[in-house]
Amino acid sequence: MKVLLLAGGWSPEREVSLKGGEQIAAALKERGHSVTLCDPAKDFERLMDMAREHDAAFINLHGAPGEDGLVQAILDRVNCPYQGAGPAGSFLALHKAAARQIFRDAGLNIPDGVFLPRHPGPNWKPDLQYPMFVKSNTGGSSLHLSRVTNEEELYTALNSLFSMGEEAIVETAVVGREVTCGVLGEEALAPILVVSKGNYFDYHNKYAPDGAQEICPAPIAPEETAKVQDAALRAHHALGLKGYSRADFILQDDGTLYILEVNTTPGMTSTSLVPREAAVKGMSFADLVERLLELALER
Repeated sequence: MKVLLLAGGWSPEREVSLKGGEQIAAALKERGHSVTLCDPAKDFERLMDMAREHDAAFINLHGAPGEDGLVQAILDRVNCPYQGAGPAGSFLALHKAAARQIFRDAGLNIPDGVFLPRHPGPNWKPDLQYPMFVKSNTGGSSLHLSRVTNEEELYTALNSLFSMGEEAIVETAVVGREVTCGVLGEEALAPILVVSKGNYFDYHNKYAPDGAQEICPAPIAPEETAKVQDAALRAHHALGLKGYSRADFILQDDGTLYILEVNTTPGMTSTSLVPREAAVKGMSFADLVERLLELALER
């Protein structure tokens, strides 16, 4: 099969995307597929023509473009199948303020928070308790994520985000265990417990060799595992996603579960979270890549 592999792009997560793309390409070639790399930062104006020449696309883009639905919409125009969410689901998941509404409507718990499309001004005081998290409304990989404990830190974080042209989400920091859970097809995978070095799962914890400890399967009670898996599937369906996704949660000691966000193009290196969850089912990295390609064609 001729596969168009989309990796790179122009978001701050470009290098993460390219690294995963290398491993995906190797897995696809291992299974006998021919692979053409398409880097939207260089090839965007040729994307439609390139897609027409291939049997399917494999999207490994993080942030925009890729998770915002733009690439998916273009591929739909030329009837090129791809793994993962379509344009609407991609955008709704990436836009955290929109996703919060959808999660709440689906009966999922979300942290108290507020969406700030513009800077609220120097006298604004949120009706939230410290500590809080300040994050980009459409960012990923925990980039531009700040934990703030006072007004000075809050405004430093807000000023930084808005100086980059970002929108902001401010949320109360919910205390509990960090758990993430992937969905593959219509099945929730084994959750992972994330033990961060420091106060939260930031960019360093995610990608540095000395970052967070990720325990899979998560050493939590069976009823807690079932609750996390059910919530991951509910979030997946509420957003209208296909193929795969990964939902991030805070699980409190009393069993209360808060959803933080859903990633529609989860990291895809052999040591990334969803591949590690799939390995619990006996799937190798190449098996997972092949399964995602099958799901793309089934659409």
